[in-house]
Amino acid sequence: MKQRCRNLIFILGDQLSQSIASLEGIDPDQDMVLMCEVQEETTYVRHHCKKIVLILSAMRHFAEELRGMGFGVRYIALDDEANTGSFTEELKRAVNEIKPERVIVTEPGEFRVLQAMLGWEKSLNIPVEIRGDSRFLCSSQEFATWAEGRRELRMEFFYREIRRKTGLLMESDKPVGGRWNFDAENRKPAKPDLFRTSHPQFTPDQTTREVMKLIDERFADHMGEAKGFAFAVTKKDAERAADAFIEHFLPSFGETQDAMLSSDPFLNH
Repeated sequence: MKQRCRNLIFILGDQLSQSIASLEGIDPDQDMVLMCEVQEETTYVRHHCKKIVLILSAMRHFAEELRGMGFGVRYIALDDEANTGSFTEELKRAVNEIKPERVIVTEPGEFRVLQAMLGWEKSLNIPVEIRGDSRFLCSSQEFATWAEGRRELRMEFFYREIRRKTGLLMESDKPVGGRWNFDAENRKPAKPDLFRTSHPQFTPDQTTREVMKLIDERFADHMGEAKGFAFAVTKKDAERAADAFIEHFLPSFGETQDAMLSSDPFLNH
């Protein structure tokens, strides 16, 4: 692994996409990717064990995907002896060892992580570029501009503005169906259905099984358990799960979106 690089690109666990903004313009000969599994992110609230498995396994698979494309990846596993336990400290450790010219990150979805990022440039004493997350239909700045001066922040009104801007679910300047929402029709009770289509399940591979073992050892006091984990952790499997949802579950999602059944953990979600 090269010890110096031009850009150190820090990718978070919910940014596992080759099209994420921080990877734009990456040069495998000059740049390096940093990914970290840190204790702080698994314990700031008590996550379900299967959620932790999902995130860490997906991260490990994505790191291998990037390596397969020729990118250098510095990957810090949760049980690495030198793991400091936080994003900020792991970034500092990487910067001290690799000595990049700058750090590139994509704006995070969580405010507390953004607050940490905003202090990185000063604490690291190198440029830190925080790029907007292009996976969203609008930027956080666009929302802030819309919200400024409003006495009431009702999300439905913001959604209307975005629909007008993008044309999504619109017919000319009118909402599809003649109404902005159909909440009144989306509160039907769920009914047991032996013939309901099953969601696809995915057999854990070696990487996922290793994560499951780690989670069972480290998070025995968290809710749930790793046993029975069967979610998608690769791009290929995630696309298969998305296709199944769109075909079989999305058409009936709205009417029972708030319903629950003890015998059916997913319904149309």
